[in-house]
Amino acid sequence: MTAGSDSPLFQPLTIGPLHLANRVVMAPMSRYFCPEEIPHDDVVQYYARRARGGCGLIVTEATYIGHPSAHSYENVPRFYGEASLAGWKRVVDAVHAEGGRIMPQLWHTGSFREIGMAPDREVPGFGPSENLNAFENTTHVTKPMTETDIADVIDAYASAAANAQALGFDGVELHAAHGYLIDTFFWHETNRRDDSWGGPTLAARARFGIEVVRAIRDRVGPDFPLSFRWSQFKQQDYRARLAQTPQELETLLGPLSDAGVSIFHASTRRFWEAGFRDLSERTLAGWTRHITGKPVIAVGSVGLAGVASTAKASPTQVNTQTISFGDSDLDGVDRVEALMAAGEFDMIAVGRAMLADPDWAEKVRTGRLDQRIPFGKALLAQLY
Repeated sequence: MTAGSDSPLFQPLTIGPLHLANRVVMAPMSRYFCPEEIPHDDVVQYYARRARGGCGLIVTEATYIGHPSAHSYENVPRFYGEASLAGWKRVVDAVHAEGGRIMPQLWHTGSFREIGMAPDREVPGFGPSENLNAFENTTHVTKPMTETDIADVIDAYASAAANAQALGFDGVELHAAHGYLIDTFFWHETNRRDDSWGGPTLAARARFGIEVVRAIRDRVGPDFPLSFRWSQFKQQDYRARLAQTPQELETLLGPLSDAGVSIFHASTRRFWEAGFRDLSERTLAGWTRHITGKPVIAVGSVGLAGVASTAKASPTQVNTQTISFGDSDLDGVDRVEALMAAGEFDMIAVGRAMLADPDWAEKVRTGRLDQRIPFGKALLAQLY
């Protein structure tokens, strides 16, 4: 395949009430262009351009839920308060006017927070357990969450999801990856609790994430689409693994699916790599789909020249089908198509390539691959 309208990438997809024109997703990417934490005109147009450019589903940059412990980084939009929600309403309306679909990504940064950060400079980072490195830095203290803290944060997630539904968003995504709050409850290195919110097994540590999903379901009903982004790796440890085997992974993803997750978003650095190398070449997205039976978004280095072709002379084994990638691999597009056609995943999230080129999806669909705008780090300095 060489992209085009007949590609699996450009087939429609329906997930409950969510109807997508194609399988291309704009990946969530923090941009830090909201100095008052309110989406402004440039943010509205930034997302509208990607919808106009043919992206099937937009997942917004991560946005803070309504709890003072959620914030870490400056210039990130929040998802609470009258002014910010009015800004997000303008975003969703602009995307819909272009025929697009959009979900906000709900975020609590957990232990990345330090004392002295807005909005309440006395509030430390929150996490399941104390930060073991706190003695080295008196501002970077992680407060072990109390039962009250846990209940309040879960309610903040649910309130944010309800606000998204009221504003007309097409669903929500939970950021439960990369070492942020929900993920820290899952990981044995950061969750050392011995109460009902922790334990020696991944199944025991799954409870916080499950309760967040349940609380959201209680507020938005059974049909509102809920995407759950998870990862093995952490920002601070790319070698980290939540699950050592597919069987262990099932003890996390199975209960999350049962609790009400509609879509899983398997975050990896390279979408084509095997999830469990010693077993098969099935990708992490493929294992997620196999375990849950739910639609899955894959992500990782799509459309980045020289990255997705590093092993293109080698075949990839998908179940019993061998797929080879040769010189026609289009910065990973051929590989995406082959793995999608083989049932590894249902959607592909495109990050930096779409940040560089709002029309990336339409150019791929119409075969204008030589017209794509390449990503460069200088592009991070502008909101285009």
